Amino acid sequence: MGDENKKKIILTGGGTAGHVTPNLALVPKLRERGYEILYIGSYKGIEKELCEKAGIDYVGISSGKLRRYVDLKNLTDPFRVLKGCDEAARIIRKFKPDIVFSKGGFVAVPVVLAAKAHRVPIISHESDMTPGLANKIAAPSSTKICCNFPETLRYLPEGKGVLTGSPIREELLRGSREEGLKKTGFDGSKPILLVIGGSLGAVHINDAVRAALPVLTEKYDIIHICGKGNLDDSLDKTKGYVQYAYVTDSLKDLFAAADLFVSRAGANAICEILALRKPNLLIPLSAEASRGDQILNAKSFKRQGFSRVLNEEDMTVDTLIAAIDKLYEKRYEYIARMSDSRQSDGVNIIINLIEENRKK
Repeated sequence: MGDENKKKIILTGGGTAGHVTPNLALVPKLRERGYEILYIGSYKGIEKELCEKAGIDYVGISSGKLRRYVDLKNLTDPFRVLKGCDEAARIIRKFKPDIVFSKGGFVAVPVVLAAKAHRVPIISHESDMTPGLANKIAAPSSTKICCNFPETLRYLPEGKGVLTGSPIREELLRGSREEGLKKTGFDGSKPILLVIGGSLGAVHINDAVRAALPVLTEKYDIIHICGKGNLDDSLDKTKGYVQYAYVTDSLKDLFAAADLFVSRAGANAICEILALRKPNLLIPLSAEASRGDQILNAKSFKRQGFSRVLNEEDMTVDTLIAAIDKLYEKRYEYIARMSDSRQSDGVNIIINLIEENRKK
């Protein structure tokens, strides 16, 4: 499996796209540095499909879920994890990696444990403010643990934590404002506000933005990515407003065209906004609708001067308009703070960590 003289890395992580896309963001630079790459994920997870699309060698292993609640599967899943450890160990012996990079998720646990047993250095990455269960298990085995927020460092073993931010796909940073304007039909004479509702819990943001359109469109042109199934056909002819259920290929161009963002506060999303250095208003998912991690993420970005925050329970048409206007008024202050941030260069910081810690 592979060339003996080539530098080799195993990437692992899965369960959700958030555990996969940061891994994929590292791939172009790893290839540039001469690494042979193997991705270990679950048999049927989203990571398999994403890796195949990206042309990355992929191997699936058995994966159990680590639950904090009572479930019959808790009886069988430990055996799946043990099987996964055995499969990961065999892959590691055959591939002989110089290092493992783990983005977390349950499938990463057997890979990290097997790598530790074979004395392979491990770099883990934690997206959220407080480490999830999979990364808590991986922490003692990890050589270094990367994180997105300064506050996370206190939850990590001493000497292991490194503030890196999240690795961002390079193509997102290479959009064309001109192409974005062409796609939307805007002429660029007004500031452009990009609203990313997303599909999860987006209904409140979508409703508030649409109710505020008569006022907002006087000052801004609005790109609204509202999530699958959330288009409102009655607004199709509204001047200064375009809506999309979701966007793939031209997302980078819409990002380049935007002057301001309104977004949820998921870790990967806000790290992308930080890397783009776009003034942003974060509306985190409420504690009732989530485990509260978005609220913590938003508070951290507010504290660091990267974001303005409006809590969902405080959002009305008036408070939303006022927050957007204030954001635009102070936009240069936000851009300056984001430009000074070390967290906006995640790919290069992590690649350097990989180079420093791999088996020589």
